[in-house]
Amino acid sequence: MFTVCALYHFTRFDDPAALRGPLLEACQTHQITGTLLLAREGINGTVAGPRTGIDAVLAHIQALPGCADIVYKLSTAAERPFARMKVRLKKEIVTMGQPDVDPRASVGHYVEPKDWNDLILSPDVAVIDTRNDYEVAIGTFEGAVDPQTDTFREFPEWWEKNKDRFHNKRIAMFCTGGIRCEKSTNYLMSQGVEDVYHLKGGILKYLEEVPAEDSTWNGACFVFDGRVSVEHGLKEGPHQLCHACRHPILPEDKQRPEYEHGVSCHLCIDKTSDEDKTRFRERQKQIALAAERGERHLHADVPEDM
Repeated sequence: MFTVCALYHFTRFDDPAALRGPLLEACQTHQITGTLLLAREGINGTVAGPRTGIDAVLAHIQALPGCADIVYKLSTAAERPFARMKVRLKKEIVTMGQPDVDPRASVGHYVEPKDWNDLILSPDVAVIDTRNDYEVAIGTFEGAVDPQTDTFREFPEWWEKNKDRFHNKRIAMFCTGGIRCEKSTNYLMSQGVEDVYHLKGGILKYLEEVPAEDSTWNGACFVFDGRVSVEHGLKEGPHQLCHACRHPILPEDKQRPEYEHGVSCHLCIDKTSDEDKTRFRERQKQIALAAERGERHLHADVPEDM
């Protein structure tokens, strides 16, 4: 059994590049795999490994500038959810493309999971899912608005086009672990929205703490690791990845005529060219050959981008 740790923290790193090497070494020393992103605005990522190793890496991160009170979420996986350890330097730890957004200055009102249902069922509250469309497709809260965005970077444009729909409404937003809402609530406040709320700890904390019989969540929650999705109690969900489009599909979707392993599924078969599919087939061939040699191909990893 592996411990999975999802974490993020907004703080000021004057020289994130100087932090990268020691952080990567600490992870490798303690058999931790996954991805951590470093930027001037902080740290974000998900890692997995033995619990003792996770504790050691958390201690290393807590010693970084401004990270003593970092919040993290732990869950478990039956199999190692990442093949390698990567520490990447980024401009943003979650990409919104809004240089003036600064969650350290102000964010919306945090709502504990136990209080979330009462808030979102209020008639004067509009609930907005800030995640990508393929995440929303496999699960969301009852009555939530789906912006149908491909990436988080598209959220500000969507808001500008749709903000009149939410006149005189309190806004409640949620995402997987909370990080996207740190930015989206700050953004809405900068746009003059006064009553903005977000789910503390995100969907993962809600699924961990709120019993299924009391839940307003429907479906599964997509996660950016080898588990693909989780359900109530953070139990591993039924979804698998289409390795062509990297979107979650159900096991029965593999029986559909559009499915070809590593090449297409019903979600993407019409979105790629014949040339793309030929390239995907060659990639899949190389992945299979690497597996026969007892190796893991570079492109066999689960994506981490949000």
